[in-house]
Amino acid sequence: MRLLNAVQAPPHWRTVDFISDLHLQAAEPATFDAWRTYLANTACDALFILGDLFEVWVGDDVLDAPVAVSAFPLACVQALAAATQRFPVYFMCGNRDFLAGQQLLMRTGMQGLADPAVLTLGTERWLLSHGDALCLADTDYLRFRHEVRSPEWQADFLAQPLTQRLAVARQLRQNSDQRKGTQTQWADVDAQAANELLANHQASHMVHGHTHMPGTHRLEGGALRHVLSDWDAQSNPPRLQVFRWKAGEGNAPSHHQRISTESASTA
Repeated sequence: MRLLNAVQAPPHWRTVDFISDLHLQAAEPATFDAWRTYLANTACDALFILGDLFEVWVGDDVLDAPVAVSAFPLACVQALAAATQRFPVYFMCGNRDFLAGQQLLMRTGMQGLADPAVLTLGTERWLLSHGDALCLADTDYLRFRHEVRSPEWQADFLAQPLTQRLAVARQLRQNSDQRKGTQTQWADVDAQAANELLANHQASHMVHGHTHMPGTHRLEGGALRHVLSDWDAQSNPPRLQVFRWKAGEGNAPSHHQRISTESASTA
């Protein structure tokens, strides 16, 4: 599957949205409905989805499964396909949906992004990532990530029957939920690793998800690290945040560009 490692924003892009960690699943219809409403109403010129769009993705053949299995992913595909008729949508896989493949991209019209990828907005270079590979303190996860991202592991897993893959995914989710119930500290992106990656790509901004700890942090040297929120329509208050870049009027310089975080309900 061909993935873009660089995107040059055309001059007519005046509003660019970034979202991640929606963890869409049939068991949480409120979040799906909020996301679908956002896609139908956002006025963005481009959308970047930076991983974990889905709670789990066990292979693109789920789209051709019996309706009991395929109904929800097909509803997601329909919403994305309608959106890509209006503006470009770029998709980067995360730790939950790293098995998303070419069929998903073709059916939705999304363009696949490598991790990391560079987005050039005007004169600024923005580094985009899901963020999980930069959580260096989470050594157990990084070992797991190295294993499951190998072509050999993925070929073996995708060769298993769909029912078996779905059962494995359910078990992994249960294990994850158990860890959440007992774990009190979570690994964050390593600041030095983030700085080095930014320097290697000559970027002044980084945007990522994964940690579910939204905020903007100034790194040593002055670069900014923007962390995206996860989505949960049933939390109090609901978490439906869109990180939005807006250009200034006309050919404004970069310091006139505006960055904001808005709720999808008003985006």
